[in-house]
This record gives sequence, structure tokens and C-alpha cells, in this order.
Amino acid sequence: MSISSINYSSSVLGSQIRNINQQLTDLSTQLSTGKLSQNYSGMGTNEGFAIAGRAQLSNIAAYTDTITNVNVSINLANTALQSLTKIRSTVQTGSASTAQDLNVNGQTVAQNTAAAQFGSMVGVLNTQTGSRYLFSGTAVNTQSVADAGDIINGTTTQAGFKTVMAERQAADLGANGMGRLVQTQPTLSSVQVAEDAAGSPFGLKIKSVSSTLTGATVTGPSGSPVSFSVDLNGVNPNNGDKLSVQFTLPDGTTEQIDLTASTATPTPLGSFAIDASVPVNPNNTAANLNTALNTAITKLANTSLVAASAVVAGDNFFNSASSAIGAPVNNRATPPAPVSGATALSGASPSDSISPGFVAGDTITINGTTLTFVASGASGNQLNVTDSIQTLLSRIDQITGTSKPSTVHGGSITINTDDAASLSITSSNMGALSSLGFSSTPVTATQPPLRVGSSPASSATTLVNGSASTVKWYLGNDGPGSPRSTAMARVDDAVTVQYGAQANEDAIRRQLQAIAVFGTFSTSPTGQYSGGQVSALSLRVTQALTQQPGQQRIEDIQTDIAMAQNTMKDASTRQTQAKAQLQTIIDQAESASPDQVASEILALQNALQASYQVTSSLAQLSLVKFL
Repeated sequence: MSISSINYSSSVLGSQIRNINQQLTDLSTQLSTGKLSQNYSGMGTNEGFAIAGRAQLSNIAAYTDTITNVNVSINLANTALQSLTKIRSTVQTGSASTAQDLNVNGQTVAQNTAAAQFGSMVGVLNTQTGSRYLFSGTAVNTQSVADAGDIINGTTTQAGFKTVMAERQAADLGANGMGRLVQTQPTLSSVQVAEDAAGSPFGLKIKSVSSTLTGATVTGPSGSPVSFSVDLNGVNPNNGDKLSVQFTLPDGTTEQIDLTASTATPTPLGSFAIDASVPVNPNNTAANLNTALNTAITKLANTSLVAASAVVAGDNFFNSASSAIGAPVNNRATPPAPVSGATALSGASPSDSISPGFVAGDTITINGTTLTFVASGASGNQLNVTDSIQTLLSRIDQITGTSKPSTVHGGSITINTDDAASLSITSSNMGALSSLGFSSTPVTATQPPLRVGSSPASSATTLVNGSASTVKWYLGNDGPGSPRSTAMARVDDAVTVQYGAQANEDAIRRQLQAIAVFGTFSTSPTGQYSGGQVSALSLRVTQALTQQPGQQRIEDIQTDIAMAQNTMKDASTRQTQAKAQLQTIIDQAESASPDQVASEILALQNALQASYQVTSSLAQLSLVKFL
């Protein structure tokens, strides 16, 4: 009989004891750290959920940082925009004031205030967060707007707005100070007024003439350049008879001159004297009409026209998105023969139609959209060959999306667009396109800023691209797409917010432009028409700073970025809830229950104590005791 060694039993018991000791060590670590293990292998089968949860928590932390940073930018932008609305209110209140007292510089107190507010507005538009300019679009490292002094006064090499405005005023007034109109007396009994050049963007444009003058003959407005005439035909008008002439100003507004025949002495303002000599000489009445008309036109030119000229100069300089040849004109063409909006696109002579005209099968393509001419029954992207020029212009406007309709005036066609850079019109019938006055294809628009095209300005007839010699006021990104999309941030797994802004957005640009016009314009402190000029300009500035239906407002920009902020707030709320849930999953997978660990430790301690007792008994076992 053989007896196994006691050492074998001892080694088994020793291994068991060492195992219990290791378990106790592990449990003690769990109790002190609260974790099931110090490495992934000891975490158990649920550790995969915990790892995924930690990744999501890391993403949420990144989103939280992004939301915090974007909120800083949005809050600063909103503060800046709020400042702009206060500036607008301040200048508008001043421009609406009836006080027109001029200082030695030929400006009112309200204009001085506007000049100061212009500088403030430029400063606001150059707001930064860190090194990022808030109103530069994607060009975040570029100053949004040029310095206020450079914008108004220019630099050593480039002209500022003050120069552009002075050139435009000279071009609109003309050498004779009559708004580029030429007034003559073809006969002793007649008066004639004509525009000085066909197709010129400058000066007063004759819109309509009406008369109740007894025995008189009124001709026009017609011809190229446009003119009208009034012939008394050797007959004195009756007291109270009236001649009315309506003019279109460069800014698109209209003004009317009314002259009433009068026997009163002295002759009332706005009237002309009926000859009362014996015998009566109606030619003297015609001379009086000529003088009164000259006086009225000169006053109109030196008051409302000067104000309108300043406004359009602002458009030429600032409105880089919507103006080209003849702001806000984008492309002006004078057809070989005068046309009107009712002129047909095709027709047999002597009908009112262009020649050569369009025929069925011809096409005209506007910014990539093709319209096809058909004999009749046009639908969709079709035009009838018998449709009018105005119908064609309306279709062009629909495609370009212009905010100002294209027009036909004085035999000239003016195509307007809000994006001069993209304007492109081509046709398969170049002859018909030429009949409309466009001599080359594609028809395009010149990019502003626009300057008077020749010297002296008083006789110029064109506007030209002045970008090479004129200060560029907006320095930021000017690419396609929404300004809001120039700054984007992902704030959740499937949520992106857009919060960009550009200083050349329509609402901001219009305000900056109006304030610059008002604060820069000056006149003679003692001039005959100075008060009328400032009054007419104040009226236009007040209107420009009044929100019109369909126009973008600064408040609209604030609304856009507020929506982005609300989106981030909602995302942050969801993420807070998700963080709590994810942390619960991680805790369940990785945390050790103190009560359970303590219970297991107690059980192991009892087992260890029993193992020690057995080991001790075996250690004392001998052959004698065994037998």
C-alpha cells in the first residue's frame, strides 16, 4: 500500500488560498474605486455598451464646446445688429425733422449727426470675435468694411464716395443747370423742351405732358432724344388754363411742373402772365410761358434732381449687387427706331413693331433659361411673335428675379437685375436683338462701382465700371449663396446651424448707403436752392430708412441667427438628457455595487479562514495520526 504525499494536498489548498486572496484584492480595489475592473478585459460582456457610450459622450462634449463658441459669435452679432437698428432710428429721426438750418459747411445738424453715425456703423460692421470678423462672410480674417474716412474721402489712388457724388451731380445737372434739358423757342408762338442726348442715364427725363391751354397744340413727348413742344398758335389761353409736365428723376421718382395762365398782377408763383397789352399779342404770352417754364425746370433741377442725383450716386457706389449701366439700370439699349412697351416683337410694316423682328422658332436665352417664339398660343417657356416688348421684359424680369422692373422710356430699353454679374442674354436671331438696341451678344451688365464715363461730367452720356479707380467699401466674401451659409457649425449628429452674415446684405447696405448720402451731401450755406436741396434729400433719406414691404430688414437677419440659436438650444437640451442616459449605461456596465462587494468580501474572508484552518490541520498530520 502506498501513501500519497501530504505536499500534494497542501499545494492544492495553497492554490485555493491564493485564489481567494486574489479575489479579496480585486474586491477591495472595486470597493475603493467603485469600478468592476481597471482594464477592459475585466469589465464583462456589457463593456461594449460602455465604450460606445463614452464615444457618444465625447461627441456631446465637442458639440457643447461648439455651441458655446457659436453662441458667443451670435450674441456679438446680435448686439451689433441691434446697434445698427438704433443708428437707423437716430438718423431717420433727424432726416424727418423740419429743421433745415445750414451751418458754414452747408449741412444741417441732422446731417452732421448722420456723418458721425456713419463712422459708428462702419465700426459696428467691423466687429470681431477673437480674430474672426463677423460680417465678412467666409473671409473671416479680412476686415468687413473699409475705413470710414477712405470710403467717403478716398485714398491717394482711389476716389471715395464724395467724388463719385460730385461727378454724378455735375452729370445730372448739366452745364446749363437745367437737368440736361435743352429749352428753345422754335417760333415766336411756341416753346420746345428736349433731352440733350438719347439713351443718357443722366438728368431729367420727360415722362408726359398735358394741357388745357385754349387754342394751344402740344406735341410729344416723342422722338430721340425725347422732346415736347407747346404752340399757342397765336391764341391767348384763358385765365386758369394749365400746362403740366411730368419728369422722371434718376432715382426713379417723378416730379410734375404745373404752370397756370394768369391775368393777376403780380403773377402768382407757378403761373405765367397772359399778355394784356393793347392790342393783345399772344407771342408775349408764349414768351412768358417760356420764361416761367425755364424758371420751373431750373428750380426742379437744382432741388429735387440734385437730391435724386445724390441718392443714385449712393447706389452707383454702394450697390454692388444690383446696379450696372445707369444705376439702378443694368443694361440700357437704344433701338435703331424709337420703341415703346407696346411695340410688337414682330409685325408687318407700318405696324408698331421692331424690324427685323422675331419669327417662330427663334429663341432668346436669359441666364440659361430659353424662351422659344411661336406664331400663337404661347405657353410655358414660349412667347408669341406678336407679343409686346413689355411682355418680353416681364418674362426676362421673372427669370432674373429683379426687384425693380425693366422699362422702356424715351425709346430706350432698360434691363434691371439684382445680380449684375450673372446677367446674360443671347438670341438665335441677332437681327431682332439688334432691333431692340443690343448690338452685341451676350447682353451683359457692367459691374459697379459706376463712374461718370467722360469729362467734363456735365456733358457725359455714359456710366462706366469704376472699380479700378474707386474705393471698394465692402472687403469681405462676396460669392454666391446665402450670407447665412458662410458660417456653419455641426451642433448634433444630424443638426447643422448657419449663422454667417455679410456687411453687403441688402438691409445693411441700404442703411449704410442712405446714411452715407445724407452725411456726405453738402451745399452752399447761402444758395438760392440750398434749402430745397436739403429738404428733398431729407425726404428721400427718410423714405430709404423706412422699411418697405418685400425688402430685407436688419430684424430679418436677427431672426435668422435667433433661429440658429434656438436650434442649438434644443440640441443642447437633447444632449443633456442623452448624457444622463449614457452615463447610466456606463455606470451599470463598469461600476461595482459597494453592498454587493462588501458581501462578497465577507464570504471570501470566511472561506479563507476555513481554508487556513484546514491547511493548519493538514500541516500537523503524521503517519501515526493518519493510521
